[in-house]
Amino acid sequence: MNIKNIPRKFLKIIYFFLFTFIWSIFVYLINGEWLYFIPLIVSDVIFFETISWQFWKKKKKKKKSNKSEFRNWAEAILFAVVAATILRTFLIEAYTIPTSSMEKSMLIGDFLFVSKTSYGPRVPITPIAFPLVHHTLPFTKNKKSYSEIIKLPFHRMKGFGDVERNDCVVFNWPAEKLGRPVDKKENYVKRCVGIPGDEIEVINGVLNVNKSPQEEPIGMKKQFLYKVQTKGSGLNKKILYDKFDITKNDVIRSGAHEYAMFITKENSKKIEKFKNVISVKRNIDTTKINLDIRIFPNTNSSNWNIDNFGPITIPKKGSTINLNKENLVIYKDVIERYESNNLKVTDQGIFINNKLTSEYTFQMNYYWMMGDNRHNSADSRMWGFVPEDHIVGKALFVWMSWDTNAKGLNKIRWDRLFTSVK
Repeated sequence: MNIKNIPRKFLKIIYFFLFTFIWSIFVYLINGEWLYFIPLIVSDVIFFETISWQFWKKKKKKKKSNKSEFRNWAEAILFAVVAATILRTFLIEAYTIPTSSMEKSMLIGDFLFVSKTSYGPRVPITPIAFPLVHHTLPFTKNKKSYSEIIKLPFHRMKGFGDVERNDCVVFNWPAEKLGRPVDKKENYVKRCVGIPGDEIEVINGVLNVNKSPQEEPIGMKKQFLYKVQTKGSGLNKKILYDKFDITKNDVIRSGAHEYAMFITKENSKKIEKFKNVISVKRNIDTTKINLDIRIFPNTNSSNWNIDNFGPITIPKKGSTINLNKENLVIYKDVIERYESNNLKVTDQGIFINNKLTSEYTFQMNYYWMMGDNRHNSADSRMWGFVPEDHIVGKALFVWMSWDTNAKGLNKIRWDRLFTSVK
């Protein structure tokens, strides 16, 4: 068959797929995963022409095309969806703050940009999915937006660095029980206070990392639960809300003369100066017997609580621990759920993959996440370690902040727009 007889359109397609194939082999050989995106640009140059890649040149007048207006729009929309999906999956994604667990560092209604490149983007575990949504189809309550016909193993591409202490990290909630794939679990944002190999301990509400108090970054604003006792008259909520930036959810009236308030240390000092305030005391749980199974490792055999917790060592990839029935409760999920081993305990001892053992070597790195709103945060103190394959990205900056309790233009928190996350 003479190549001259092949229509130009089909030649373009053949050349494109041949280029993509050769390019993919080249990228694989040099371990340059970021270069896999080049065929997307080439496809736009050859087929779609949605972007003027040679914007410095004057456009030539196009000949009349046989393509319909509908087809032009369809191709442009298709390219835009593909480009946005790649951008969202591998580069940067927008998230919202739905709860108060990070106040006052981050507020309910903050819209964040999260960098996937900071720690390296994950290759999607469930690549077959409806574009630009997370785990549920739009306008449905529980209809899956993805298919598990193809499930890829965890792989993280090269990033600009590793997770560091005090980074604000977006991750998939490891304790989710719905059986979703890792990349489709709910997204959480917390502060990483412990990296692999660290020892974490909370003593009377003070977080210690490797036996020293946590080094707090500039701009971090922690909140704790305080008991505020008054002389009988109520507190001026307008002052609390407007001047001290305390939200309605942070204030609970617990009696005729008492309030429970989730506030910063700075605000506690200001409230203490109110004429009708008798005392402001930070709440610290000092009970020695804890039967609350919500506290990790979620058994009533531990005497840990939210203010007195640990010490506990965060698993590090390649490190080996001595394993016994006492510490097994701490590392059970790591061994069984996150690293997919068969775990069984009998009178004879601990069996992993049907082999009696007294030690275990970790296959992944793990992290310890805590909210800055220390007494109002469901975090690692409740559900333990966050595996490295659950890490999504690093919170960069707030591009919009929306206060639902305000009115008019005041709904936008103008002072928070385009501020970096501390």
